[in-house]
Amino acid sequence: MTDPKRTEAPAGGRRRRHDPGRRERIAAAAGVPLGSMTYHFSGMDELLHEAFTLFSRSVMERFEQRMASAADRGEAARAVVAIATDDVFATRRDLVLTHELYALAARDPAYRDLANAWMSGGRAALERHFDPTVARLLDALIEGLTIHRALDTEPQDPAPVRAAVDRLVPPLR
Repeated sequence: MTDPKRTEAPAGGRRRRHDPGRRERIAAAAGVPLGSMTYHFSGMDELLHEAFTLFSRSVMERFEQRMASAADRGEAARAVVAIATDDVFATRRDLVLTHELYALAARDPAYRDLANAWMSGGRAALERHFDPTVARLLDALIEGLTIHRALDTEPQDPAPVRAAVDRLVPPLR
């Protein structure tokens, strides 16, 4: 018995579901008229790229604000801990979207450019307070910790994060 919602598979490809109302339901879920979506975006890839551009921009703004509010190196070190453990990647959604972007960036140069811009912005914010080498290491620490936060089943204890940041950024004497 065949599924009436499936069409025949194209040569060498997968079968596609026949779902004539899908576009309208997607537009309704987004709260945007279908005509606006098709007028402003040439296709799903352009829409997805724009969504990730907006997401990465919002994360970078929060990152930048956190680092800009640090008055000295000690506050900047505490800001790095807060970025890694609390506020910039505060929700499960943020963590998942971050890793979705990483996966796309590994496959597609357009998303790689977007991810590189994100990383460059993070390093620039960190370089307000730290030399470029330390900024790169702190950025890598933050990125690595987001992977653990996204996948770990245990709550993250900020104490080891503070200890790692303290090793990279010892207090000035």
